[in-house]
Amino acid sequence: MTDKIKIQSSTILSDNWGKLNKVKYDYQLKDGSWQTHEREVYDRGNGAVILLYNKVQDTVILTKQFRLPTWFNGNADGMMIEACAGLLDERDPEDCIRRETEEETGYTLSDVCKVMEVYMSPGSVTEILYFFVATYSSAMKTGIGGGLDNEQENIEVLELPFNDAMKMITSGEIKDAKTIMLLQYAKIHELL
Repeated sequence: MTDKIKIQSSTILSDNWGKLNKVKYDYQLKDGSWQTHEREVYDRGNGAVILLYNKVQDTVILTKQFRLPTWFNGNADGMMIEACAGLLDERDPEDCIRRETEEETGYTLSDVCKVMEVYMSPGSVTEILYFFVATYSSAMKTGIGGGLDNEQENIEVLELPFNDAMKMITSGEIKDAKTIMLLQYAKIHELL
């Protein structure tokens, strides 16, 4: 922590799925003077995301599911195409992403590779997202995927040619930042 920040007050505005706090704090500027700020901070926990790719078939596994906030912001049907992801719930990021992959896509992975850690919306959300990539094959398909009923998940598993997935970024069919970042990572590092 730094001595350049002094919390004056923190008020819980909501404590449901995540915790929303209104924070008033003093922040010391470079010249030594202090400014008082008020911000809302949303803490929903940290997460992990993974891109599954098959170099032989030149394909990737993505998911499609309803996302209410996108519907509120003009996404006509609220459906989003995304890389498999989930909240850590106090677990190790690698353990989390292996479990989420199995639940959401039906694939049981042998090896995963962490490629980066990213704050997705640092102006208001505390979440750090751990990014992974992993190869997959049909032999790794051990379940149907689709998510967990008790988590109200209704996930469609998509296997797409990599080039089609990349084109879906330009066409606007893929608008999810974490998915775009992982697809671009795969392109830059010639995973496919």
